[in-house]
Amino acid sequence: MTQPPLPQPQLAPTGLTSEQYEAYTLEKLELWDGFYNYGGQDLKGFHLAVLTNMGLQAAVHEVSLRLWLEAIQAEAMQNPKLNSESETGAAMLNRLNRGLEDLNAVAEFLME
Repeated sequence: MTQPPLPQPQLAPTGLTSEQYEAYTLEKLELWDGFYNYGGQDLKGFHLAVLTNMGLQAAVHEVSLRLWLEAIQAEAMQNPKLNSESETGAAMLNRLNRGLEDLNAVAEFLME
């Protein structure tokens, strides 16, 4: 049997198919060193299923905007296109940094 497609989180909560539920819902959650685990199983499908059911707007609401921005920056900085020596890569890195600076200022304002 082939794996169904991974759940695709959207802004609003959405449902899973029966096949996704069967494939990505863990039979038993365990706590190992403070982390959810189930015998070394890849939890990506489980995490995506939870975010799909929750909706990304609700997920963002539960965590500070600053942390989301830090995560976005860390993810973007891992992309080799931004770390290349090219003129375009340097320009995009500059745009990213300026945009994140503006978004952090907005997040700070909203937290006040």
